[in-house]
Amino acid sequence: MPRTASADEIRRAFRQLAKKYHPDANPGDKTAEERFKRLSAAFDLLGDEDKRKKFDAGEIDADGRESARGFAGGPFGAGGGFRGGQSEFDNADLGDILSEMFGQRGGGGGRSGFGGFSQRGADVRARLEIDLEEAVAGGTKRIVYDGRTFDVAIPKGAFDGQMLRLKGQGSPGRAGPGDALIELIIRPHLVFRREGDTLFMDLPVTVPDAVLGGKVEAPTPNGPVTLSIPPGSNSGSTLRLKGRGMVGAQGRRGDLMARIVVTLPDPPDEELKRFAETWRAERPYTPRRRS
Repeated sequence: MPRTASADEIRRAFRQLAKKYHPDANPGDKTAEERFKRLSAAFDLLGDEDKRKKFDAGEIDADGRESARGFAGGPFGAGGGFRGGQSEFDNADLGDILSEMFGQRGGGGGRSGFGGFSQRGADVRARLEIDLEEAVAGGTKRIVYDGRTFDVAIPKGAFDGQMLRLKGQGSPGRAGPGDALIELIIRPHLVFRREGDTLFMDLPVTVPDAVLGGKVEAPTPNGPVTLSIPPGSNSGSTLRLKGRGMVGAQGRRGDLMARIVVTLPDPPDEELKRFAETWRAERPYTPRRRS
């Protein structure tokens, strides 16, 4: 909520949460009771136009007492915060109350309090592009953003759009720095495509290997492996490479599915063409349609 929030907006925000945490609605719930007390204390300050202006300017503390201005960076003073008879606040607690009351709107990307007195520094957001192999293996990658250097720990099995939070590496604030939020972008791969924890790829196979069977080298994110092609393999047949896919949520790796693509030589082989002509003339056949 911006600095210009009206008294009615403040009152509505308070009433909504007061109903949620009121002791009558939460009998025996000490956490809700304490939350209600803290909400009431925050509203007592922010609901009074005069107090709110003075507090925002750092002239008074949260109990309405004159602040030692300029000491420890502002209105919260020497370890200040709410020091009431029944409740005790530090900066982070007050920030949480205000954020809950006002939905963290107008915070400029960080966890800010009301009226511009920031509890923590703003969060910093950046993007980090990685290869699929890096997403499979995990590791650490260093990036430079806005003149700052971040060492980002990439988890095994990272996925596109995943947000990594680096605690305390955001912008500075009175109650400590914010966080750095790093969004992972996985570059498209020339060979592999991902569906969940499973990887898919096309595997080119020569006509002799498809007809007679044979050994072929196949790529995987961890390096090439040797596959056995069954005799009589057609395009579209799929071979499963267990444990060669992405790392899942339980720490297990998915599979890599290799789709056989029977591939003719380029340029066309003259002897193969003559063989095909003889075969077509002497042994015509129609491939079965697959439903």
